[in-house]
Amino acid sequence: MDRRFHSAQKGSAEQVITVVSGLPRSGTSLMMQMLAAGGLEPLTDGRRGADASNPRGYFEWEKVKTLPQQPNCIAEAEGKAVKVISSLLPSLPAAFHYKVIFLERSLTEVVASQACMIQKLGAQASALAPEAMERALHAHLKQLKAALRSRREMSILWVEHQDVLRDPQRVCEGLQSFLAVALNLPAMIAQVDPSLYRQREANLLPNNRELDVSL
Repeated sequence: MDRRFHSAQKGSAEQVITVVSGLPRSGTSLMMQMLAAGGLEPLTDGRRGADASNPRGYFEWEKVKTLPQQPNCIAEAEGKAVKVISSLLPSLPAAFHYKVIFLERSLTEVVASQACMIQKLGAQASALAPEAMERALHAHLKQLKAALRSRREMSILWVEHQDVLRDPQRVCEGLQSFLAVALNLPAMIAQVDPSLYRQREANLLPNNRELDVSL
């Protein structure tokens, strides 16, 4: 886990909004599940239930999609944890104090997992080839990280997806330190199930990436 982060202005626990972010299929649902088990209240609406791609649920809040039009809706997340997809992070208003947990995962695995989920949903697949999709995601992340450097109201912790699976105790200890709150670490660690890690880069075949689902 890369524990480097830039810090923001201080705020009380009640004022802080904990944001779990990353690309789709980067482990954000698992992180939300871990934080909830640790004792941090999640902001969710239950509209999107568990399925084969995320058997333990998505922990999503549909209203977050309105951030570009209604940025102050995020006030409902004060003192809680909320999942915000990476592309919506720039829409978070500067009037609040955020602690952002950003999940990073191999882009090869992300693209493969996204393709598999789309296939299972019966939705139309992306017109981009996997390699082109990886380049587009890489460009998005580069641009996003540059934009976030100037967001002084945000403290950001970068967490490697593989670290969560390989050493959950160290990751959870880092999360507790970063969030500066007491968490139930054993309960958080118990949420990590490596058997759900099915889109492993080492196992992806060059010409067939739609192998299985993952966290």
